[in-house]
Amino acid sequence: MAHSPARRALLDDAPRHIVAVVAFDRISPFHLSVPCVVFGEDRRGGGLPDFDLRVCAAETGALRTTAGFSIAVTHGLDALAEAHTVIVPSWRDPDEAPPAALLDALRAAHARGAQLVGLCLGAFVLAAAGILDNRPASTHWAWADDFARRYPRVRLDPDVLYVDDGNVMTSAGTAAGLDCCLHVLRKLCGAQAANYVARRLVVPPHRQGGQAQFVQQPMPPNLRGDRLSGLLDWVSGNLHLPHTLDTLAGRALMSRRTFTRRFRLATGMTVGAWLLAQRLARAQQLLESTDTSVEAIAGNAGFGSAASLRQHFGEVFRTSPSAWRREFRGGRA
Repeated sequence: MAHSPARRALLDDAPRHIVAVVAFDRISPFHLSVPCVVFGEDRRGGGLPDFDLRVCAAETGALRTTAGFSIAVTHGLDALAEAHTVIVPSWRDPDEAPPAALLDALRAAHARGAQLVGLCLGAFVLAAAGILDNRPASTHWAWADDFARRYPRVRLDPDVLYVDDGNVMTSAGTAAGLDCCLHVLRKLCGAQAANYVARRLVVPPHRQGGQAQFVQQPMPPNLRGDRLSGLLDWVSGNLHLPHTLDTLAGRALMSRRTFTRRFRLATGMTVGAWLLAQRLARAQQLLESTDTSVEAIAGNAGFGSAASLRQHFGEVFRTSPSAWRREFRGGRA
């Protein structure tokens, strides 16, 4: 599998990987800080490359933030012309069309193969540039209906944390942007590097993009004890075993109907979707960090057969387990 230009910049003896983050007047400090804290800190002690982070803007002069202070940005949109990864962390108003110069710079970066990332309302900016046409995408759930009306050619999924469509990624709001940036880092540097940064930030190391972005009640009070939370931990540690809705409901000492309802309340996912996400995450981890055969990984992750693993892996990640391993090992088998 051919490497993307972004990944080749890390694999080869090339200049530092450039990450351009687009700022703008009235930006949220939190949204701006998310890509900056992932790619802008010196974490070479954890085996990460030293990224060249460039915060840029279409406007000149000081940029106001929504928190009442201003920031000075030293780079213009010319930073996008050199960047391997371009991140639009949000946008100030879906009703306001982004500047034509910004849209042109994003189109040019996309055309030459840069990795483009739209976090939260940043998806509106990528959509305005036409980059999301006929692609799957996500954005903040509260603006999903508005997004769908404005950009009917985009295949919007309003329920997930982020969408990885190869060289274009989009995410839901706020903390989901951090999940998406860690996913970008994971694709560039592997699971170990992304987990190292996640530990430093004291956040979960990896959440699958297909996880629900909005859970009405993340963990209801009567589920916070050992019964369901303990079951989820146990299943995560025993993915090699066959699990069904009935066996899990029995282990939780609940009826099938009650278990299904409470599981959805707690995770925002069906039992089957959650199990598949956990098994795929385990397979990714083993492919990236071990020399274990694909057949053995399939058994360890609970897929039953290598054919089943390849099928699910291809449907979700659009590549094979072997190609995924080569990608994360710099082309080595």
